[in-house]
Amino acid sequence: MHRSHPSISRRKHLIKEMMEDDFALPTDQQKIVRVVSSRGNNLHEVEAATNEENFLVSMPNKFRKSMWVKRGDFLLIEPIEEGDKVKAEICKILTTEHVKEYTKAGIWPEKFTKKSGQEETSAQNQDDSDFEDDLPPNTNRPVINQESSGEDEDDTSSSDED
Repeated sequence: MHRSHPSISRRKHLIKEMMEDDFALPTDQQKIVRVVSSRGNNLHEVEAATNEENFLVSMPNKFRKSMWVKRGDFLLIEPIEEGDKVKAEICKILTTEHVKEYTKAGIWPEKFTKKSGQEETSAQNQDDSDFEDDLPPNTNRPVINQESSGEDEDDTSSSDED
């Protein structure tokens, strides 16, 4: 009889729980936040939808080594009383389906919505031919100065000889 490793089984159940989520709305104490950076040791710096300072949240044991969050991900957190620096604990890692459901319910924070104006300006920047001019120079390559006027003179002199 083959038995799987406990961490694999736990990961499987966590992923199953996340995928079969009933998209329950957050309670009054829970908040939606966005990850700003990872501080290591299962701590993440987050920003809230209100204009308060960024703060740290901890990842509970059940998520460790099986679920990962990166900068820009959205989390559902619940405040904790103990501790000065760590102010909350992660309840749920929100997916795009959660975002859609929360937006339909009207509880998604305005601060975290994508503004159509920002999308339009980024599309214009990508279409603009001068977009590459805004990039900083690559210091890993030697600078080669090419004079276009020098090449023109060479072309005219060779055509005169023919």
